[in-house]
Amino acid sequence: MTQPATVTSPTPPVPVPRVALVGVHGFGERHLDNLRRLGSEGRLRLVAVADPQPPADGQLPDDVAVFASLDELLAVGQTPDVVIISTPIQTHAPLALAALAAGANVYLEKPPVASMAQYSDVMAAAREAGKLVQVGFQSLGSHAIDAIQGLLASGELGELRGISATGQWLRTKGYFTRSRWAGKRSINGTDVVDGVATNALAHAVATGLRLAGAAKVTDVRQVDTDLYRANDTESDDTSVVRIATVHGTVLTCALTLCAPVQSAPVVTVYGTLGQVAFSYTEDRLDITTPRGTRSESHGRTDLLENLLAARSEADLLSPLGGTGAYVAVLEAIRTAEDPALIDPAFVTWAGEGNAAHAVVEGIGTWIQRAALGQATFAELGAPWASGSSKPVMELGGTVVATIQDGTGTRPTSSPRPYLHPVRTLAGTVVTDHVPEDHVWHLGAGVALQDVDGINFWGGRTYTRDAGAYVWRKDHGHIVTESAEHTEGKRVELLGWVGPDGTRMLREQREWSWAAVGQSAWALTLDFSLEPATGGSVMLGSPGSNGRPQGGYGGFFWRLPKVGDATIWTADARGEDAVHGSVAPWLAWSGTFDAGTSPGGHGTGGLGHPATLVFLASPQAPDPWFVRQSGYPGVGLSLAWDTPVRAEPGNPVHRTVTVLIADGFLATNDIKQLISTLGESA
Repeated sequence: MTQPATVTSPTPPVPVPRVALVGVHGFGERHLDNLRRLGSEGRLRLVAVADPQPPADGQLPDDVAVFASLDELLAVGQTPDVVIISTPIQTHAPLALAALAAGANVYLEKPPVASMAQYSDVMAAAREAGKLVQVGFQSLGSHAIDAIQGLLASGELGELRGISATGQWLRTKGYFTRSRWAGKRSINGTDVVDGVATNALAHAVATGLRLAGAAKVTDVRQVDTDLYRANDTESDDTSVVRIATVHGTVLTCALTLCAPVQSAPVVTVYGTLGQVAFSYTEDRLDITTPRGTRSESHGRTDLLENLLAARSEADLLSPLGGTGAYVAVLEAIRTAEDPALIDPAFVTWAGEGNAAHAVVEGIGTWIQRAALGQATFAELGAPWASGSSKPVMELGGTVVATIQDGTGTRPTSSPRPYLHPVRTLAGTVVTDHVPEDHVWHLGAGVALQDVDGINFWGGRTYTRDAGAYVWRKDHGHIVTESAEHTEGKRVELLGWVGPDGTRMLREQREWSWAAVGQSAWALTLDFSLEPATGGSVMLGSPGSNGRPQGGYGGFFWRLPKVGDATIWTADARGEDAVHGSVAPWLAWSGTFDAGTSPGGHGTGGLGHPATLVFLASPQAPDPWFVRQSGYPGVGLSLAWDTPVRAEPGNPVHRTVTVLIADGFLATNDIKQLISTLGESA
């Protein structure tokens, strides 16, 4: 029997989404270009725009309605499917609330809101209306993000150590006068929160947070802000924002609009085996692993296309609900103290009139130091950064050294007390800390890489088994338990604490300082290390663990950049000859570049001559550890090639004196100074 034919009804055509754009100038012009593209492909239909200043004739098709405001647009009665909001920051939340109440999905430009309260309001309105809100962080549509997450998941980068976001842009005076809200933190009591991290380079922050796995407000544990401005504005243009997530990842954003030249911003993910640098404006990855280096280019999904195709928030690449962590950062900036004005002595201006732009002296170096060291400009000691009330060493009313307690030092740099900056009597800085080459080098102090297997030096650990430096979760830290500071002397009781909280060592440390003549002064460090565990503790170094010529540890002094350096003892001259030798004293002279040293005088790199004379410990014939070609540093090696045992009641004790002099000293000058020091003892 023949079955009757089945008659199927034709599938009704899918309606083309109707889209309205609010704000057609500035970044709105890019949205218009994208709308034309998608419209020509039949993906959407632009039905209306709203702006108090309508677009020029001929920019829009004749069937696109033009309104002066979103209220007027919505009053017509036929709500668009999607409303794109590309307007001043302070209008984002009220316009989004109006569009959601009318029943539209929303594409909301960044930053989505100007406060946490506004974020809560818009989130609640979206839930109540059952509508979607996509935030215009276009970088989150990059396929490179999935590639980075794949690299982490595969283990090719090792374990995640941290993330940095760096941006060096330049913006002219005209940029800050283009509108009444530009460069403002608020207008007549209404929050704006414009700034380098919240607007101009907000993508760097949002992208870093995405890679750190921070989406919700509750994913952010702490936000440290260090905000500055070189321009005549309210908002920050040069800042560090450091974000700690509840997962333990730290994202450090070091950003400026006062660079000498503009460069592509980069988000860098650091692993124990390698790193990947994401140039998000170019969707390019530069990957470094033990297998070598390579570059990859990736595509990008348009966020408006993504919104049009989405059926739930889970389908969105940049959902409002996924930007809570970013809003937590914005809120920290909003509620922070107003950005500090950078001393004009450290700012130069390039160009004329509205085309002129500020350049902060040495900003490229400070940005890199901050990113690598997870440090703020203030912690680094940038000469234009906000000061602090840290204790200092003074001679005749002149500050010759500042005492750092290690607060703010990244955990993998083994936080510890140290001196920096140390200066000559004329003010030349002769120490460095958190340098780009070894961010765990911290001024002048005491550090050891092996205390019964715990790293109190920072950075990678050299192990005999690996025969190489490897990243391990073995970093300890040194805390100040008590301190007594008097004129010319400071006595500290310190605790050396392992990663599990175990007290490994007790240290009695005494600093003393005094003038030696009119152009030199003497700094003496006396320290004793005694076990706090009840048993003996072995103190070692890479050298005692099999690293040839790598016996550093104990007293260490990191120098800044030194030009025309000369290194010598009474019997040897030069790095190779002095390194590993035993001698009563070691001298280092040269031109110390105050123009690029933290805490320097801004001399533009001219530098000042100075000489440091290190006197060996009388307690033991420790070899000198000297580096010049790779980085400038001097130490006395506590465990050159054999570990030293610290016993209860029998601590390891050393005394080191450093003579700090202006000018170039000869050997006879040094002998005379040492003689003078002995006479005054």
